[in-house]
Amino acid sequence: MTKKRALISVSDKSGVSEFAKELVNLGFEIISTGGTKKTLREQGIAVLGVSDITGFPEILEGRVKTLNPLIHGGLLAKQDDEEHQKQLAQHGIEPIQLICVNLYPFQQTIEKPDVTVADAIENIDIGGPTMLRASAKNHQYVTVVVDPADYQTVLAELAEDGSTKLETRRKLAAKVFRHTAAYDALIAGYMTDLVQEETPEKLTVTYELKQGLRYGENPHQQAAFYKKPLGSHFSIAYAEQLHGKELSYNNINDADAGLQIVKEFSEPAAVAVKHMNPCGVGTGKTGYDAFTKAFAADPVSIFGGIIAFNREVDADTAAKLHEIFLEIVIAPSFSEEALAILTGKKNLRLLTISFDGAKKAERKMTTVEGGLLVQDQDRYSLEDAEVTIPTKRQPTDAEWEALKLGWKVVKHVKSNAIVVSSEEMTLGIGAGQMNRVGSAEIALKQAGVKAEGAALASDAFFPMDDTVEAAAKAGITAIIQPGGSIKDAESIKKADEYGIAMVFTGVRHFKH
Repeated sequence: MTKKRALISVSDKSGVSEFAKELVNLGFEIISTGGTKKTLREQGIAVLGVSDITGFPEILEGRVKTLNPLIHGGLLAKQDDEEHQKQLAQHGIEPIQLICVNLYPFQQTIEKPDVTVADAIENIDIGGPTMLRASAKNHQYVTVVVDPADYQTVLAELAEDGSTKLETRRKLAAKVFRHTAAYDALIAGYMTDLVQEETPEKLTVTYELKQGLRYGENPHQQAAFYKKPLGSHFSIAYAEQLHGKELSYNNINDADAGLQIVKEFSEPAAVAVKHMNPCGVGTGKTGYDAFTKAFAADPVSIFGGIIAFNREVDADTAAKLHEIFLEIVIAPSFSEEALAILTGKKNLRLLTISFDGAKKAERKMTTVEGGLLVQDQDRYSLEDAEVTIPTKRQPTDAEWEALKLGWKVVKHVKSNAIVVSSEEMTLGIGAGQMNRVGSAEIALKQAGVKAEGAALASDAFFPMDDTVEAAAKAGITAIIQPGGSIKDAESIKKADEYGIAMVFTGVRHFKH
């Protein structure tokens, strides 16, 4: 059997000893470095050190060990090229047919809360990516393995034919370039944040496949769900599914919308979402109380919707949820009794989310044809605003509470957005209309007689006084809006005419 060489140097050592043993059985001579070499030798595997090949010791605390022509010549040589083979022989370089390399744990290092810049920099791998890229470039001749999941495929082909198939080598090479690109993207992101560059000339991001999806928004659209490696754990991407069918594309979007709203509240809250818009939001002393209000806000639209809680779901709440057809229930946790009740519905998806990172800010990315829009998430709260009250009447304490709830919700409603609310629940929501008074009419109609004495929140200013007029006729007594229209004076005058207290925040909350 012709002796072949395999170079193995991995930080993820799962299955590597077994892989190396099988390679030895298939006639490979193993070359290795550092901790991998130690691990393999402890398993009784004969291993040559890189220094044995290069005749040069590892230097600079291991920063330089594989960056050597005796290694890279063996990786990059065309094995059927006469001139290449002549040069290998001239310089005493042996070809390397297979490498198995994965990289310093840069991501795991920077995830540590106490990581120092020095630790992060030291965990930027140089030799590993260089070997991987060299071998992947030369995949016509070299098998390059970066993922333990591919060990068995490689071993099976080697056992059957004495070599891997070109198709397999090309697939493995493509995986390598994705792997090194993702690795470099994490480093680039860390360094960009370190120097506080807000709009770098190039933006490189990476995501990991979480799951394939049956289809996208519609059955004829293919789709998949990816998660951000260093993303917020307060997210659907990091949710644990306890029960129910696989999440769909629309489920994921709706569930995210619910989470974004429910995290606005520190008191017990429940949010019902339909098509990425809230259809009911309630707060109370308990999760049960909050859900009762969210359900009452719109008992029709909640059918087939998604419910997000910021408190554990107990048995009483679960029993009420069980009465309704729902797609998803999201909560920090479920009591054992609640799980026993809700798992009786085989298709109902139950998700738990860690609320520990609820306030972590991430930039929002939205694709357009041929490009990407990037912006900060809208985390601006009423506490951040410079509030003014231009009307003659000030809001009462009860009206203030209703205004605050409406303001928390309206920024999560598709523009043009109007929310009618009481102190503890939404009463009517108007979303996505092409004019603001149209959204107001929808919200006020939904609120009906409950609009009497309620508050109204608008995500943007009133271009005319028609929305104030409609609100007043429905019985609204307090309004919160950004202000800033050239016709603000007309809206203020109309509010004063009806004795409405109006609050200006100076902050717009468009959501398209």
